[in-house]
Amino acid sequence: MGQDQAKQQIEKGLQLYRSNQTEKALQVWMKVLEKSADLVGRFRVLGCLVTAHSEMGRYKEMLKFAVVQIDTARELEDADFLLESYLNLARSNEKLCEFHKTISYCKTCLGLPGTRAGAQLGGQVSLSMGNAFLGLSLFQKALESFEKALRYAHNNDDAMLECRVCCSLGSFYAQVKAAELVNDYGKGWSLKYRAMSQYHMAVAYRLLGHLGSAMECCEESMKIALQHGDRPLQALCLLCFADIHRSRGDLETAFPRYDSAMSIMTEIGNRLGQVQVLLGVAKCWVARKALDKALDAIEKAQDLAEEVGNKLSQLKLHCLSEGIYRSKGLQRELRAQVVRFHECVEETELYCGLCGESIGERNSRLQALPCSHIFHLRCLQNNGTRSCPNCCRSSMKPGFV
Repeated sequence: MGQDQAKQQIEKGLQLYRSNQTEKALQVWMKVLEKSADLVGRFRVLGCLVTAHSEMGRYKEMLKFAVVQIDTARELEDADFLLESYLNLARSNEKLCEFHKTISYCKTCLGLPGTRAGAQLGGQVSLSMGNAFLGLSLFQKALESFEKALRYAHNNDDAMLECRVCCSLGSFYAQVKAAELVNDYGKGWSLKYRAMSQYHMAVAYRLLGHLGSAMECCEESMKIALQHGDRPLQALCLLCFADIHRSRGDLETAFPRYDSAMSIMTEIGNRLGQVQVLLGVAKCWVARKALDKALDAIEKAQDLAEEVGNKLSQLKLHCLSEGIYRSKGLQRELRAQVVRFHECVEETELYCGLCGESIGERNSRLQALPCSHIFHLRCLQNNGTRSCPNCCRSSMKPGFV
């Protein structure tokens, strides 16, 4: 297959993919991969395959094609192609919850000599690194990366990147339970990215107790996810539906939603998602006073959370275990959970540097400074200092609230 023919076939596959004929698109691209000797064409089609498998939730296949793309980029001896392929490798590991590997590959991207693609992909590298830091519950580093990515998006007028960063920031603030979240303000975003933003707004509304609004946003997101065959987003929506039903006290409806979410999470390899499902299931069993079943779910979730390295999930699980052991009167187990809870608080630095209270226990407004340290807004206002109490940087221009 010649260079021109390969280009035509790649474009044909893209047209099929955009019209939701995903399997036909994959068949076209695989034929190009098998028959084309043109390295540039092979590199491009491998990028298409990486993206398609990512959006379908086939993360192991995504990783396989990313590895092949790295080899192709090395053959081409082109720094731009190498940067793009390392970014795809970072994204693949991010999807598989291999967060330390993601950070390593992102650092490799940032360490490459200046390339034409650097200005275009730098924001995406920062976003992937931020998502990995968030997966490890390293909140200050996550916020630093997200703010860098958002600057890239604004400087390059990249609406797609802006949407993805806003969704990640929404997830960030939802995790630390800030009262005010990043809003969906991207009128130019594509339907796919609007669906993703609707899901994140559903999570935010649920945490704020606005369950009707949460259900509306989640239903809209699920509708689009089903139309586009977006399995990862379907799993997240099912999890959100289950959490909403649990918040309403409708456990009979919540359990099957958790089961469906777990099925897809397991299928696509989203281990962090599996932890969130098990946490929700455990809370349901606690509500039913079935404490032994709750502890079984917590034990499975803890194993996965430790495997992934997500400290915030471990903290939540220790907190839930603490309440169970207290109600069962098991003092030794209770003390162990209290110790681990406070260790996790220290490790995640989830406390205000001024008042010393944990962040997220109450729905308090937070202030992120330019150095990405986070405080209670009321503490900063009462303190009146012109520098960060943690690192003593003098600029007090506010970050995201």
